[in-house]
Amino acid sequence: MIYVHLFLSFFFPNILAYGGGPSAIPLIEHEVVSKYGWMTKAEFSELLALANSLPGPIATKMAGYIGFEVAGIAGSAIALFATIAPSLVLMLILLNLLYKYRNSPRVKRLSSFVLPAIAVLLLSLTFDFLQTSYDVNKLLPTIVVVIGSYLALEKFKIHPALVILAGLLIGGFLL
Repeated sequence: MIYVHLFLSFFFPNILAYGGGPSAIPLIEHEVVSKYGWMTKAEFSELLALANSLPGPIATKMAGYIGFEVAGIAGSAIALFATIAPSLVLMLILLNLLYKYRNSPRVKRLSSFVLPAIAVLLLSLTFDFLQTSYDVNKLLPTIVVVIGSYLALEKFKIHPALVILAGLLIGGFLL
């Protein structure tokens, strides 16, 4: 029965939360702390702080840890699956619909209107990152890293993970 409770305690918060992992955290806290009593509020807060400090999605890290603490490796796997299952199922359904109607003029028009919005969102995110880098590192290091990253990605076709790693090393040792 513990596996069913683990699945439900992570499935419902993730299917009801809209806006990503952080929006599911209060719902997960309710399930884990108030409903099932698997953790105290202080333990949950410490886990949330630790999950925030590590790279990657918060909800999946918390699900993996809480599931492991409650029911071992199988509990961890069930909690992780319950966390990603809602998004996975919805993506499969929507992608099947999109693929089925990919030649429809409406779908093509829809895609053509979505692409500029996505470009603007990514551009806005880029300016935010540049502003943060400029505020912390000043102009010259920011320009050097931007140009170096662009050349590495576009001219030398270096894998993006290696470019990110290089940025981390530069930031860690030189700046």
